[in-house]
Amino acid sequence: MSQLRQERSRPVMLSKRACVFYLEKVRVVLKDDRIVYLTDNSQPVEYFYNIPEKNTAFLLLGKGSSLTDAAARRLAESNVMVGFCGSGGSPLFSSLDLTFLAPQSEYRPTEYMQIWMKAWLDDDARLLMAKILLLERIVLVSQSWKKNLDLIQHGIYIDDNALNTFKQDIDRSENQQELLAAEGRWAKALYKELAKGFNIDFKRDEGKNSHDTLTDIANNYLDHGNYIAYGYAAVALNGMGISFALPILHGKTRRGGLVFDLADLVKDAFVMPTAFICASKGLNQKEFRMQLIEICQDQDLLDYMFSFITDICSKIK
Repeated sequence: MSQLRQERSRPVMLSKRACVFYLEKVRVVLKDDRIVYLTDNSQPVEYFYNIPEKNTAFLLLGKGSSLTDAAARRLAESNVMVGFCGSGGSPLFSSLDLTFLAPQSEYRPTEYMQIWMKAWLDDDARLLMAKILLLERIVLVSQSWKKNLDLIQHGIYIDDNALNTFKQDIDRSENQQELLAAEGRWAKALYKELAKGFNIDFKRDEGKNSHDTLTDIANNYLDHGNYIAYGYAAVALNGMGISFALPILHGKTRRGGLVFDLADLVKDAFVMPTAFICASKGLNQKEFRMQLIEICQDQDLLDYMFSFITDICSKIK
């Protein structure tokens, strides 16, 4: 082992990492024993920008990006999740789990995977897990919206009737299909409050890559923000050693569905309001992305997700 390799600092614990990246039209390479990226700026002098892989949770690469094998190995060694997506954070299909390249260079716990698998095979236990997840979504979105100054200034609050109805629907549901229907009604209620507060004639339209109207921009930012939420969820699940293929809400046959389940915690509380706020202020996509990531980091989102997974496993043992 080289002296340089021996002197490398140890990676920061996954749940405490401070950096996430979304990059488009870049080359990610290993140079002088550092992970760096180069932008396609057609300048005579190349500028290298550092990626502190020891303190990075995940790296999302958009269109026009490339990753060398040496950089990929180093990122895996540092336990950095690498995700691939289309322009603006839109989904991109690949042969990998949910388009994420999960690092396999470190030992991960099997305790949580065993607990999760045992519960996942039991219909009643899986239903209980889904209900715990949805109730946690209510707690998190209620807390975060009450503290959001932009929402307060626009007179946006969660409708108490919608909230109580959602809680009752969760309690009464006898299967995942009923829970999904209740979740859909809840999401519509949140969109309705945001659209009314920001005076936007809004209809959710996923995958519409357009910026013609405020509605289009909000939809675009929602798509982009959702993919960032998937990054956080994928890192937490990978760190806990739980397979993406064991969803509790989005269907037993949907590959990678557990990432969608966990990411919903972030969507309601942070992605939705930030998308509407940034669209109404005329901020561009990069500004939206930076604001969302800053909010998630300020909320110690990874630490929260690790704690939530640990808590749900303790309740289903």
